[in-house]
Amino acid sequence: MAHGDPGRHVAQTAVSMLEALFTQSPIGLHLLDTDLRVVRINTTTPAMRGMFPEDLAGQRARDAYAMVEEDVEGLLGEVLATGVPLLQRVVRAHIEAESPPQRQFEITALRLQGPDGSVLGVALTSVDVTERERARARTVVLDVVRARVGRTLDPAVTGEELVDAVVPGFADLAVVEVVDGVIRGDEPPTAPPPAGMPVMRTAFRSRQTRPAQAHPVGQVRRLPAPTPFTQALADLRPRVVPLRPDTPWLSADPPVAEAIRAARAHSLLVVPLALRDAALGIVSLYRTGDSAPFDEADRELATELASHTALCVDNARRYTREHTVAATVQRQLLPRRAVSHASLETAYLSVTGADPGAWYDTIPLSGARTALVVGKVSGRGLNAAATMGQLRTVVRSLAAFELPPDELLARLHGTAGHLAAERGHLPLGDPLRREMLTADCVYAVHDPVTGRFTMATAGHLGPVLVRPDHTVALPAAPGGPRLGTEEGAPFATADVEVPDGSVLVFTSDPVLTAYLAESSGPLHSTPDLRDRPLQELCDALVYALPAGLGAGDAAVIVARTRAFSADRFVAWPLDRDPAAVAVARQRTGHQLAKWDVDDETAFNTRLIVSELVTNAVRYGSPPLELRLILDRTLTCEVRDAGSDVPLLRHAAGIDEGGRGLFITAQLARAWGVRYTAPGKTIWTEQAL
Repeated sequence: MAHGDPGRHVAQTAVSMLEALFTQSPIGLHLLDTDLRVVRINTTTPAMRGMFPEDLAGQRARDAYAMVEEDVEGLLGEVLATGVPLLQRVVRAHIEAESPPQRQFEITALRLQGPDGSVLGVALTSVDVTERERARARTVVLDVVRARVGRTLDPAVTGEELVDAVVPGFADLAVVEVVDGVIRGDEPPTAPPPAGMPVMRTAFRSRQTRPAQAHPVGQVRRLPAPTPFTQALADLRPRVVPLRPDTPWLSADPPVAEAIRAARAHSLLVVPLALRDAALGIVSLYRTGDSAPFDEADRELATELASHTALCVDNARRYTREHTVAATVQRQLLPRRAVSHASLETAYLSVTGADPGAWYDTIPLSGARTALVVGKVSGRGLNAAATMGQLRTVVRSLAAFELPPDELLARLHGTAGHLAAERGHLPLGDPLRREMLTADCVYAVHDPVTGRFTMATAGHLGPVLVRPDHTVALPAAPGGPRLGTEEGAPFATADVEVPDGSVLVFTSDPVLTAYLAESSGPLHSTPDLRDRPLQELCDALVYALPAGLGAGDAAVIVARTRAFSADRFVAWPLDRDPAAVAVARQRTGHQLAKWDVDDETAFNTRLIVSELVTNAVRYGSPPLELRLILDRTLTCEVRDAGSDVPLLRHAAGIDEGGRGLFITAQLARAWGVRYTAPGKTIWTEQAL
């Protein structure tokens, strides 16, 4: 052959290669003329199994490849006309002789030209890539599930994310049912679960336009037995179940059987949601119509999908349980009802109730005053609720000492810093050790006699003030450092005049506060702020909040001021003279008679006034003043400019003095000392 014609040898080799390809190659080879009629195909073409190649010779492409679900003739015609090759295009076909009949082929089409450039026809190759594409689809589904399922801590939403990820890419219909106790945060039962265990259908999705559902989403039911669903929950093993009209177990669950028939489902894949030998729920996947039945590879993939979903559901369950415990703790720590006076109405509002670190409080103070407190502790869960309870208790304890707002927050700041330092001594593995403790708080005191609020803030909280003329403002309150931080800047107070009929809204979320203060906020458009019931006003604020506001969970106090009646308050200046005691006692008696106070309370009040004025005359500094306030209690106050601290003494039997405050403490329900600039006020309260 070395002495022969080289060109002839090459031609013979090419012809031999083509003949071998047409008779031996596993790749489908198709030769079509310029009219797109089949000229020749190889005898081993996968797409032609069960058909004779000579039967296809002379047929047009649209007839020869009628089983292909795309317009193959249109694709080949474009290649023939433009010369642009069609490379590795995946098309679908339905071939009854194959199992499964749904097949996928990768085709490549090239235009054939002669030496002179004339168009001779089209060469087409086809490769059966059904298994490859199914494996690729499984990988895509697995990636989608890992990326999308479990983005929330809600087991119901997790189920919805799963069915959205697997339909229609992996199944034609999907159902997720979760053990009802798991939805509430309870521990999942160990397999096998007890008979008749209730499950909730949390998600359903179908590729059909109007699918038939055996049970609506959200329904709680007991699974009939025996069925593949109860069997999968019992042994925690997935199973592929062919569905036929005579399948025996369908009679145990008629609604499911009817839905299966309506959907024309022929293959069921049941996968348990299991974690550590515990059953959390079950996933049911169906294939309907012409879809290929589930196989072993599908079962393995579904097991991976269910494992990921079960972990997400269990995380959601743990969060639900912790949130339930934290919400219970918060509910026990927060006040059940607000304290209201004739001059100040208050109401509580929780925007979502989902932040256990947020708190509100109203604290009755002496002199008919009221302290309003709103705060928020960093962090979430039970630890935030416990810290919130600690700080709320400290605030109430400090308020009992009649501290001004700036001094109270300064002491609260020190307590928060001490609690934060204690976290540094926790074990290294405790996650709370790495969690910073900070808190925001606003503390405001309303004085109905002066009609003013005195407030101090830690962090970025502050009230929204709505005056009777519907003007909305954010009172300028100098913000101090956040509680628990190392910043040592001093706290300052702001004194705000609040006209009668004004509404103040204190929130624990600065985003919500800013929205309420906006010109488009609900406080500008809400009518009847002066006379509308406060609880109704709270509901109106919630209804008006936009869904996309971005505000977190917030604790809110809504307060409305009322005019303090002038005839319920009297004040008399007193001389620093022993005769002032009798004068004060006489004036007190006349005023209590005008107020129609009962005889016993009036007698005790005159005695209290005698003792307090005597002490002020003897030990205090002028000017002296006696005040009586009739509100929810009868308050008696004696002011002087001295700074000496009065002490309650237990006088001996032979002592001539020292019994004044002791007598006062016995007759009054409460008493104390309030320091102001200048001097001090000794006050008592008596129940009416």
